[in-house]
Amino acid sequence: MLRSRWIAGPDAERPGPLVAALTDFRTDRMLDLPGVARRGLSLSRLWPSLPGAVGMWLWADIPGRRVGSLSVWRGESDLREFVRLRAHVEIMRDYRHRGTLRSRTWQVGELDRAGLWHAATASLA
Repeated sequence: MLRSRWIAGPDAERPGPLVAALTDFRTDRMLDLPGVARRGLSLSRLWPSLPGAVGMWLWADIPGRRVGSLSVWRGESDLREFVRLRAHVEIMRDYRHRGTLRSRTWQVGELDRAGLWHAATASLA
C-alpha cells in the first residue's frame, strides 16, 4: 500500500477529542483508478486551508484498485462541511457509479498518528 506524507491542516495543533474518517473507494475497472487518484490528489491541495482540518493521508492499493484517505477533523460538523464542498461533490458525482465506496468515522481522544494509521490499515485489511 502506498501512502502520502501527512498533510497538516489549519487545526493541526488542536487537542482532542477529534474525529477520524477513513474512506476506501474500489474502482470497478483499473482504467478508472488513475483519474480517481489524480482528482483526490488535486482535492488534497485544499487541505491546508480547510476549516476544522487537523491532518490527513491519501493512500492507494493499486493491485486492489483501491484509493482513499484517512483524515482527522476537529469535529463531525467540519467533516460534513468538507463532504459538501463543491470540489468534493463533483468528484463523487463523476465517480460514484464507477466503483464502491466504504467509509468509517470514529472519535479519537488525541492525535496519535501511528495509532490512527494502524487502526485504518486494520479496517482496510
